[in-house]
Amino acid sequence: MLNSDIGPADTPESETVVETESGQPAHVTKRSRKKPVLLASAAVLLFAGGITFGTVLPDPKTSEAYASLADEKSTVEIERDAALSSYATLKGKFDTLERGMASRESKVAAREAEVGKADAAVKSAEAAVKVREEAVTGAEKTKAANTIGDGTWTVGTDIEPGTYRAAAAVGSTCYWGIYRSGSNGGDIIENDIPGGGRPVVTLSAGQDFNSTRCGKWEKQ
Repeated sequence: MLNSDIGPADTPESETVVETESGQPAHVTKRSRKKPVLLASAAVLLFAGGITFGTVLPDPKTSEAYASLADEKSTVEIERDAALSSYATLKGKFDTLERGMASRESKVAAREAEVGKADAAVKSAEAAVKVREEAVTGAEKTKAANTIGDGTWTVGTDIEPGTYRAAAAVGSTCYWGIYRSGSNGGDIIENDIPGGGRPVVTLSAGQDFNSTRCGKWEKQ
């Protein structure tokens, strides 16, 4: 039969005599500690049970789920590698095209610069031609203004005063005459039938000049 004086934790008690402040002896009861021993024993049992339990668990790598995941991983890796390879190929083509475009753009820019220079040269040439044409036209107009043919001309009104010469050799039927203006050919100042060569006349304001079958006269 168990001793009813033992506490709930079955911890035995011991009695010790100590001296108080008044010098009188006193009895102190001490209870021994067995709980740490019990906790250590429980830990050992749990550790041993864990080892025993671990040896019973199956290897997870042998399960169908693990094998399925491994297959999926392998498939994904293959697809990833194929995508990386395809990307590398496409990037290589893109880089090649980009370099080609840069080269072509550079050539186009150079060609545009050449075209610009050529266009500027054409415009400059056109401007020069226009200047020459205007000069020629002006000279032609001046020459035309200073050139007279057959007919009667009033000096200072129809033609300018000055010295005129036949543009080409005249024939034997050429006649020219200088008259006082307003005399209707009645007041002859000078006339001639040269018969050949390139005759020359000097005309002044207030005179009329008549040329018959002598061709063109040019102001000198």
